[in-house]
Amino acid sequence: MTIEVHHEITGPQGAPVLVLLNSVGATTAMWAPQLGALSEQFRVVSVDTRGHGRSPAATPGEQCRIDDLGRDVVALLDRLDIPRAHFAGLSLGGMTAMWIAAHHPERVARLALLSTSAHLTPAQFWLDRAAAVRRGGLASIADAVVARWITPGLVQRDPDLLANLVTMLTSSDDETYAQCCEAIAAMDLRADLARISAPTLVIAGADDPATPPEHSRRIADGIAGARLDVLDDAAHIPTFEQSGAITKLLLEHFGGPATVAAGYATRRAVLGDAHVDRTIVNTTELTAPFQDFLTRYAWGEVWSRPGLSRRDRSIITLSALVTLGAEHEIAMHVRGAIANGLTPAEITEVLLHTAIYSGLPRANRAFTIAQQALAEPHTADE
Repeated sequence: MTIEVHHEITGPQGAPVLVLLNSVGATTAMWAPQLGALSEQFRVVSVDTRGHGRSPAATPGEQCRIDDLGRDVVALLDRLDIPRAHFAGLSLGGMTAMWIAAHHPERVARLALLSTSAHLTPAQFWLDRAAAVRRGGLASIADAVVARWITPGLVQRDPDLLANLVTMLTSSDDETYAQCCEAIAAMDLRADLARISAPTLVIAGADDPATPPEHSRRIADGIAGARLDVLDDAAHIPTFEQSGAITKLLLEHFGGPATVAAGYATRRAVLGDAHVDRTIVNTTELTAPFQDFLTRYAWGEVWSRPGLSRRDRSIITLSALVTLGAEHEIAMHVRGAIANGLTPAEITEVLLHTAIYSGLPRANRAFTIAQQALAEPHTADE
């Protein structure tokens, strides 16, 4: 069962959407050092995990898994009518973001994973923590937990920050926190890493005792094209201790240039592996620069932007192709439109509407091509 989690929205309307997901025991306040700069360029949706901050608590006795937390976030995006967004998640938030990127890839444009793990053992550690919180409340473990969030040096320099973090932790709901610990104990996302196609940045703290850098290295190795940055003088929640470095990395990653890897991921999702593989095989020395340009900018930049769904982009593309009389592209994008969720009846409506503004002869020819394309047998990859 999903829970209607609390969220806060900052940043200009119309800007690319960036979703921030918090660590277990933390709230949206853990992103405070980055929020100002990120909100200048992005429409930031800061989310409190269930039972954290101002999000409702879970029902006692319920079972919670990482997929439950992921579905909470997907349901929130549906309520906000956000089809696709960038995601940054730290620790439990990173685990949640990985699940969404693997199981709902169409919702994730770019991904940043901080101080997290795909499989955090031993499971008994988390089961014991859940039991301790149910016995004595979060106050009974607060000092030990927060000591892992920031380095001893920062504790000495800023004791007020330590006190604020303890307050943040103890404000969470005891039972929901325990359920989240059990979700971490049961989590194994290692097989999901290869399914993540979004361009991914992985950030680790060199002094993180909770998720040491080797966990981040395994994630980066498992996700095609992922980049890993390990920050010195940073423990489990480095957003405070290395605020400037993390802000810079996130701005570069989410506002970064289009990549061929991102382009191929989107191109394959829309047109199918078989079509893209044929294109690669047929690429020559003459056409290689154009294929790089097409994949990087048409598919990696424009088709991968979060502002419109792929379904909407298929409608626009079909209309433009009919208007231009680009008959050699229509069949391919009719099949792509089906992959993006349009029905044959909806394709009919797109072509009919386009006929009014682009002319009957071109629409007539487009209907013939579309009918042939839809009648041809094709596999799921085409």
